[in-house]
Amino acid sequence: LQESESENKLDGETASDSESKSDFGGLSPVPTSDDTPEVLNRALSNLSSRWKNWWVRGILTLAMITFFFIIIYLGPMVLMTIVMCVQIKCFHEIITIGYNVYHSYDLPWFRTLSWYFLLCVNYFFYGETVTDYFFTLVQREEPLRILSKYHRFISFALYLTGFCMFVLSLVKKHYRLQFYMFGWTHVTLLIVVTQSHLIIHNLFEGMIWFIVPISCVICNDIMAYMFGFFFGRTPLIKLSPKKTWEGFIGGFFSTVLFGLLLSYVMSGYRCFTCPVEFNNDTNSFTVDCEPSELFQLQEYNIPVVLQSVVGWKTVRMYPFQIHSIALSTFASLIGPFGGFFASGFKRAFKIKDFANTIPGHGGIMDRFDCQYLMATFVNVYIASFIRGPNPSKLIQQFLTLRPDQQLHIFNTLKAHLVDRGILGSLEDA
Repeated sequence: LQESESENKLDGETASDSESKSDFGGLSPVPTSDDTPEVLNRALSNLSSRWKNWWVRGILTLAMITFFFIIIYLGPMVLMTIVMCVQIKCFHEIITIGYNVYHSYDLPWFRTLSWYFLLCVNYFFYGETVTDYFFTLVQREEPLRILSKYHRFISFALYLTGFCMFVLSLVKKHYRLQFYMFGWTHVTLLIVVTQSHLIIHNLFEGMIWFIVPISCVICNDIMAYMFGFFFGRTPLIKLSPKKTWEGFIGGFFSTVLFGLLLSYVMSGYRCFTCPVEFNNDTNSFTVDCEPSELFQLQEYNIPVVLQSVVGWKTVRMYPFQIHSIALSTFASLIGPFGGFFASGFKRAFKIKDFANTIPGHGGIMDRFDCQYLMATFVNVYIASFIRGPNPSKLIQQFLTLRPDQQLHIFNTLKAHLVDRGILGSLEDA
């Protein structure tokens, strides 16, 4: 008994943890193993486990990066579809952990309700996105116009139906476990669905706001692993014993440099910098526009302290590159805490990975734990420092008003322009 108590203390488990174990049937480790392809197993059979894992991770990382380039080439619609598929898979992995760890096999309607709530939340968020970015298409079709007008009420009615179904499914012997899993489902929805919705919004601001942040996280993950593998000596955090300060610092400088270079290359292409908009005439997405000031080369003075080092007084760069420093800094300093959070979650439930979908890497959620945190930061950053009023959306809303409301706004705007002398100067010209 004393030995088991000391083991619990070493593992960081408190008395409340032990009580939870008894309430929910005991925490048993969920077995997860990497299904390394047999071809790789044979090819790397002579290597030590350390180097074998290095090669497996490296080969599959290159494969995933290649796949990433392919879906970027296929365009925004494919990217949106991939984000949706990733979201569903991440939700499935987290829900399955709760289902297995807490032995929820006898809970009535648990899985059905979990997926129903996922459907409701996706209907709400993606319905808002469709109404926002496909406004002209929605207004053109009568059924879509009705769904758009009452979208929030329909969403609430769908959620309320699921809520009532949950209450009706309550069974006396499972009350506590049922409410626990109800909370588990909703926290999972908050983490997964909300973040994937923000990723879609970032994508519509321009593919560069989607590609650069994701690439910075990938770069930081790779470079931190490489620096840690070859030079790592000093442990960084107890939640992830293999993470080292050498990897953390090396990943930071590599990611900032990578972000500057990638931003410079992508800022010169309209297909990456222009907002993704829906063309009503062709019923397709377009990414053609006149680049904003963010993506036009400008000359900057180099600080006097650095002039003697680099030998230049000025440098030409895109303003977006300055923003990329903020993005890459967050990706390398704060982004890893999303991974640490996931590590703590896995240690709490005694599992190695969320799943074994990707050999050497674990589940999809193991690869996207930092990406979701990054997506939230990018969305907040754009709203705080980049995005301004959108004239096209204002005009779309203006055209949906009644004629008398349109005339009122027109007269108010005309009087305002006359008072400022803008309208008169235009008429003289």
